[in-house]
Amino acid sequence: MPGPKPTPVEPDLHLPKSVDVVVIGGGIIGASTALELSERGASVLLCEKGHIAGEQSSRNWGWVRLGLRDPREIPLMLEAQQIWQDLDQRTGRHTGFSRSGILFAASRKREHANLERWMRHVEGLHTGAQMVSGAELDGLLPDNQTGLKAALHMPRDGRAEPQWAAPAIAEAARDKGVCLMTNCAVRSVDVENGHVSGVFTERGRVACARVVLAGGAWSRLFAGNAGIDLPQLKVLNTVLRTSPVNGPETAIWSDDFAMRKRADGGYSIASGHENTVDIVPDSFRLALQFVSAFRQEWRSLRFRLSKRWAAEASEDRSWLHTDVTPFEHCRVLDPEPSAKVLKQSWARARKGFPVLEKAEIIQSWAGLIDVTPDAIPVISSVDTMPGMFIATGFSGHGFGIGPGAGRLMADLVCETTPCVDPTAFRLSRFTDGSKVRPDPGY
Repeated sequence: MPGPKPTPVEPDLHLPKSVDVVVIGGGIIGASTALELSERGASVLLCEKGHIAGEQSSRNWGWVRLGLRDPREIPLMLEAQQIWQDLDQRTGRHTGFSRSGILFAASRKREHANLERWMRHVEGLHTGAQMVSGAELDGLLPDNQTGLKAALHMPRDGRAEPQWAAPAIAEAARDKGVCLMTNCAVRSVDVENGHVSGVFTERGRVACARVVLAGGAWSRLFAGNAGIDLPQLKVLNTVLRTSPVNGPETAIWSDDFAMRKRADGGYSIASGHENTVDIVPDSFRLALQFVSAFRQEWRSLRFRLSKRWAAEASEDRSWLHTDVTPFEHCRVLDPEPSAKVLKQSWARARKGFPVLEKAEIIQSWAGLIDVTPDAIPVISSVDTMPGMFIATGFSGHGFGIGPGAGRLMADLVCETTPCVDPTAFRLSRFTDGSKVRPDPGY
């Protein structure tokens, strides 16, 4: 079964000779960055090796959530929520955004206590966050058979449609003058006297003074060829979608499953806790840096040896700009979904919401999430290469926060006052002696 089909975006035909900024990657982060830069008067080239939103930006859950964010991401997510609210009007296109609310389940006393501890991070921010139970909880989840006793309700959280959003933002960027090139891989960065002077694409060189790498799961490979050490691994997540059915509007995230209403009337459903980690050569190269993350999340990670080992072991890790690169050999990462996860999450969702017995699975897919050792992104300049910037490693949190990340990245590129403090997202945290580990907020 093929992966999701994002709204097609027609590319421009001619590669410019020079621009102010080249953005590498046509997902929601790259598209949002390009739109923000173009609105500030910069000339921008957005290059995508495949098609717009071809990978994780169209394969995620579609959640726009503040709930249970790492505390370091909260200011940026608040910025993103404000952007989402006006994004349809701003782009002139539908993103499917709706503030439908999200419930985070507390099945045990310990989980209840954790949710209450997390809530202290949003006190005074007018988010409406509250613990709900009894009739109030049942009113948000009518006819549920989950047995759930309590949950954290985030009424201002919501959803959007991954297959619509990044293409809408990319098209709006082109309306503002951005050149969109698809099936056009950037092979390498051109550096003169230590400063970025351009990029080499598979169709030729483009002069520029700034480059933003927003390549998702491919970012580490590209950065490594440029001599930049970027610790990042890939985690596989499996999702299914159903035919339309009359069920709850409020999304729910529990240990058993996660579920949210879609604009087409169906549901996107996934496991609430299980992710697959393919063992690859980078698993050993980066093992020490990821120890804290693996220790904290070991209950939800399923390690396996698969075809990904051979695929990544055979990839070139360095090349010249005249060489055909891994980005051209694989235009779109389209991994197989986990049959086990599909079976379990579907069975648990139907048990919790019997109305789903009237629905059927009409599509399933998997995506590879770009993960950092502390599970928060890199949104940063590269100190060792003036003119180079990186926005990646969103660790499964990138869709909802994407428009805010694009704004922050544009602030850094334009050297204007950043919309939020970017310190937590600096690339140098991995090398300056900082303690690098996830922070669940409780």
